[in-house]
Amino acid sequence: MTTPHTRRPLLLGVAAGGLIALLAACGGGGNSDSNGGTTTPPPPKAGTSATQVTAQLTDFHIQLSTQKYQPGRYTFTAENKGKHEHALEVEGPGGENRSKTLQPGQSTTLTVTLKSGSYDVYCPVDGHKDLGMKTKITVGAAPTSSDTSTSSNNGY
Repeated sequence: MTTPHTRRPLLLGVAAGGLIALLAACGGGGNSDSNGGTTTPPPPKAGTSATQVTAQLTDFHIQLSTQKYQPGRYTFTAENKGKHEHALEVEGPGGENRSKTLQPGQSTTLTVTLKSGSYDVYCPVDGHKDLGMKTKITVGAAPTSSDTSTSSNNGY
């Protein structure tokens, strides 16, 4: 004869396991957290890899290890080499992606998919962008002078 004391823990364990499985299946509806930052991106699909770029963050400068970019997936390793907290944000045609804020000596990765166009790369910590922690990157071919000029096409 089974006593109620044995059944109750068993039923609670089964119910808890089912709830955990349900929550795991329903989790993650995007990759932004409530503070506007990004969470860990999904792993790359089989056969796709990200180009590695190092971003050294100092007081108050950003040095990128790569100067030429083509459309595709990039993993930026942000390294805080300064004496203040810093973060890395990449903003452009592919959207806005922000790393977590780093204390001096810390590093983190930020994986983004870059599309053709111009991007602002900067430190989003209050006031750091205005102090010079910003740079621009161009993904794909640089625009030619004919791309940026306007011309009259006589009615076209």
